[in-house]
Amino acid sequence: MQLRFTSTTPSFQHPPQANMSLKRKAGDIAVDASKKAKNASITSFFGAPKPNPPAASSTTEAAKTATPGLAPESAPAKFDKDAWVAKLSAEQKELLDLEIRTLHESWLGALKDEIVSKEFLNLKKFLQAELKGSTKIFPPMEDLYSWSRHTPLHNVKAVIIGQDPYHNDNQAHGLCFSVRPPTPAPASLRNIYIALKKDYPEFKPPPNKGGLLTPWADSGVLLLNTCLTVRAHLPNSHAQKGWERFTQKVIDTVAKKRTRGVVFLAWGSPAQKRCAGINTTKHLVLKSVHPSPLAAHKGFFDGGHFKKANEWLESRYGKDGIIDWNLNVAPEKAGL
Repeated sequence: MQLRFTSTTPSFQHPPQANMSLKRKAGDIAVDASKKAKNASITSFFGAPKPNPPAASSTTEAAKTATPGLAPESAPAKFDKDAWVAKLSAEQKELLDLEIRTLHESWLGALKDEIVSKEFLNLKKFLQAELKGSTKIFPPMEDLYSWSRHTPLHNVKAVIIGQDPYHNDNQAHGLCFSVRPPTPAPASLRNIYIALKKDYPEFKPPPNKGGLLTPWADSGVLLLNTCLTVRAHLPNSHAQKGWERFTQKVIDTVAKKRTRGVVFLAWGSPAQKRCAGINTTKHLVLKSVHPSPLAAHKGFFDGGHFKKANEWLESRYGKDGIIDWNLNVAPEKAGL
């Protein structure tokens, strides 16, 4: 089945620059403000992340740290985290300890009203009870919001929407579809590589059959699951507990704040439902079946989504706005 280009954005010619090499050059991956401060990003996936850096004093200052090619007006607004935390009740501070410590400040500022809602606090109470039990929860809690630290709000170029985290040991680490070394890439991710290879024959997957997608996240690809936690070996076990409302707010925030446009890659019906309200005159929504072995043969491989995403991004932001999809990067250079 041949997929159709689903955006209502007028068609455009394939820009010559879109036939770019995927060879990674030093400095190609955008470095967000949190990495420059050596605080908010994950310099190692082992151990708790350090506190977030102070908010930028102005949008002009924050714009200096934004990903090249992105709109300067998308720099984060000033957010006084300390003042906000001081107003929380003792119960809120306890329940939201993880968010306060590990959710990147650009996201915390945008989602601060949502995380004090009754629904989100009830979700945190549910997780608190789950963690007191004998069942493992994935990903490890300190990795839960790694998507936010690798891809601050003002750096988002594209969004890939997953379902719930991988539910087996040594897989989930807070980025959809991604696994840390030495875990080999799961089947759905291997199918993503096949589709990428069709768009860019020079594409190289991670070393040693790996599946680490942090280079994408650091380049502005928000790798977001619809549900952010799961019980070990029990898929969808945390569905309908409250994560769906929260992650929908994340998606809606991207659609609202990234004013010059973002590409949403919606693979499978659940992801497409999450994108139903997105303004397709402002953003590009690319739809297909899910890349799982059960569905990928029904059109995923031939969708051309990775090249279409870059063509569209280049038309909006210039050649600096495109995504380097290359993943053949040593672990120490990929956020580990």
